[in-house]
Amino acid sequence: MRYTRLATGLLLIASAQIAAADPAALAATLKSDASNAHVRGAHKAAASRIRTALQTAYADGRTLWLAPGGPTPQARAVLGVLADAKSYGLRAGDYATSDGVVTGAADDAARARFDVSLSAAVLRFIDNIHYGRIDPAEDGFHLGAPPAPLDEPGVLRRLSSAAQPEPVIAAIEPQFYHYGLLKQALERYRKLAADPTLTQLPRLTVRSVKPGDPFPAAPAVRRLLHALGDLPDDAAAASTEARLDPPLVAAVKEFQARHALNADGAIGASTHAALATPLTKRVRQIELTLERWRWLPPFTEPPIIVNVPQYRLFAFGSTRDRKAEILQMDVIVGKSYPQTRTPVFADDMKFVIFRPYWDVPRSITLREELPKLRADPGYLDREHLEIVRGQSESATPLPVTPAVLAELAAGTVRLRQRPGPDNALGLIKFMLPNAYNVYLHSTPAQRLFGKSHRAFSHGCIRVSDPVALAQYVLRDTPGSWTAETIEAAMQGQDSRRVDLAHPIRVMIVYATVLATEAGPVLFFEDIYGHDRQLESKLGLAPVR
Repeated sequence: MRYTRLATGLLLIASAQIAAADPAALAATLKSDASNAHVRGAHKAAASRIRTALQTAYADGRTLWLAPGGPTPQARAVLGVLADAKSYGLRAGDYATSDGVVTGAADDAARARFDVSLSAAVLRFIDNIHYGRIDPAEDGFHLGAPPAPLDEPGVLRRLSSAAQPEPVIAAIEPQFYHYGLLKQALERYRKLAADPTLTQLPRLTVRSVKPGDPFPAAPAVRRLLHALGDLPDDAAAASTEARLDPPLVAAVKEFQARHALNADGAIGASTHAALATPLTKRVRQIELTLERWRWLPPFTEPPIIVNVPQYRLFAFGSTRDRKAEILQMDVIVGKSYPQTRTPVFADDMKFVIFRPYWDVPRSITLREELPKLRADPGYLDREHLEIVRGQSESATPLPVTPAVLAELAAGTVRLRQRPGPDNALGLIKFMLPNAYNVYLHSTPAQRLFGKSHRAFSHGCIRVSDPVALAQYVLRDTPGSWTAETIEAAMQGQDSRRVDLAHPIRVMIVYATVLATEAGPVLFFEDIYGHDRQLESKLGLAPVR
C-alpha cells in the first residue's frame, strides 16, 4: 500500500508539469542521479548490474518516463506491473520508487528524481525476474552457469516505449514450460488462500479415521478438497454424509498423492496436518520455487535433473521440459542430517562403472565401520569389505591386524567393498566428478523405493531403474547398449568403466512444488529446511 501511495504521489507531482527551463541542467541532473542512485535491497552482483544499467540508460541525458504532459502511458503501465509484483511471486514493496516527493511544481530536480527512481525500480524488478533475488551460492546452491546474460539497459528502453510491458517482461523470464505452469498455480492458490476458513479443520480426536468411519469433520474436509480440485463437482454435490465415504476417500487419496503421502485414503496425523496447512503456506512454497527456477541456466543440451524433495529423477530427451520427452524414475536421497544431505549443485556425468567397488568414505569409515571392525574382525568378510593401500583397484587386501586398523584410523589405508549384488552401490554407478563426491548408483535395497519418504542415503542418489538410466546415458556411446547388454555387464565378473560419448549435465535441484502438465499441483516436504533458509535470506516472515 505504501508503494501505491508513493507511486501515485510521484505521478501527481510529475503531472504538475512545468517544462524544463534548462534542458542541459535536466540532462546533468539525470546523469548525476543515475550515477549516485542507491540500489536498495539487492545483493552485490545485482546492485552492480543495476547501477551500470542506469548509467548507460541515462548517458544521453534524456528522460525515459516523462512526456511534455507528464508521465508517459508506459510509465503508468509499468507502475501497474510493479504494484502487481505478487503475481510473479515477488513483493511490490521491493520495487517502491525512492522517497523523492516534493511539493509544488515539478521542477527539473523532481522530474529527474521521478524518472531515475522509476528506472531503478524497474531494473531491480527485471533483474529479479531474470536472475532471482539472491545469488544461489549464498543459499549453498552451486548450479554452475548462471542464467543467460541480460541486456538490462536494452530491456529498460524497450519497456519505456512498449505499448504493453507484459510481453517484454515475459521474454526475460525463465522460458521453462513448468515455470509458466507454476505461475498459473500461484494465481489460483492466492485466490484459495483468500479464504482462510478452508483449512481451519477440527482437531483429529482419534489416531486415524479409516475409510467408512464416522467423521464429524467430513463436511469441512469435503469443502476443502472440492476447492482444491481433488473432489469433483458431482461427487461434492452427491456426498453429504458425516463419514469417510467412498467419494471422500477417493478425494483424500488424490490429495495424499499430491502431497507425497501414503495414498491409503485414511486420515491420520500426517494427512490431517497437510489438510490443515494454511494455503498461505502453499503460496509461499510456490513463491520460493519460482525463485529457484530463476537460478537455472537455459538448457543447451538435454540434462538429467534430480529434485531432492520429490525423490524423483528426470532424464530429458530434448531441451524442452515436457513430460512426453522425459524419462522419470524414483530415487533415494541423503538423510536430513547436515552431514548426509544431498547437496544442490550441477556437474557433468562423464562415465559409468559396471560392478563398482564401493570406496567407503572416510567419515563413514571412522564413524560406522571402524568400531565394528574393532569389535568383530569377522565383520570384514561377512560384509565383503577389504582394507587396501593405494588407489589401484588391483591393490592386494591387507589383513585385519591392530596395526592395519590403526592405519585405517589414520587414513593411510582405505576401506572398500568388493563388487557384487550386495555392494552398497549395487551393480552400476554413474559418475559425475564433483567436490562433494556425490554420484548416482543402483542399490540392493530395492524395498526402500516403496516408501513415500526416501531420505535414506549418506548423500549419494540411488536410482530405482538403473538399466533404463544406463540406456539413456549410453545411447550415443559406441557399442550396442541395449537392456540385455547392460544387464550382462552388471552381472559379469569384472568391474568395467565406460566413458560416455559426451558429458551429460546433471542438476541436483531443490523444489518443494511442481505444477504438472495434467493440472494437479504437487507439494513436497521441506526435508532439509532449505525453504526456511531461503525465506530468511529474502527477509520474509515465516507463514505460521
